[in-house]
Amino acid sequence: MARILVIDDDHAVLATIRLLLERHSHDVVVTDDGRKGLDLFRTGTFDLLIVDIFMPAMDGLETMNLVHRYRPEVPVVVISGHEVRPASKYAPNFLHMATKLGAVSSIQKPFRPGDLLNVVDSCLSDLGRLPPPLTPARKNLSTD
Repeated sequence: MARILVIDDDHAVLATIRLLLERHSHDVVVTDDGRKGLDLFRTGTFDLLIVDIFMPAMDGLETMNLVHRYRPEVPVVVISGHEVRPASKYAPNFLHMATKLGAVSSIQKPFRPGDLLNVVDSCLSDLGRLPPPLTPARKNLSTD
């Protein structure tokens, strides 16, 4: 169906997302580092990028920014295990910030498989890669 690049420094998350998406007939490439992911993105053809915000070396926001420079039409979904509600009213909500900076959607970890699949299907449907999903996908699963 689609070729999807997943970048996350948590190997359990990578394995879970890969298994879930491959069971739904997607070709999935995974890496645990933003720089490696960027190299893969530059040399490959991908329909969708799923990237964790907080990673060592190159974080997800920087990775997303560089990906948009190369291929701005590729949708980016950001994921994060950090708290959605900041500890103080002045602390940033990084999932919300990522969508303001160009991500098409954000998902809080841990997430339900159906939520991830709905977001992926919605992104790919918008690109004409899939028929519209039977149930409407929420574009932003984080709470503001």
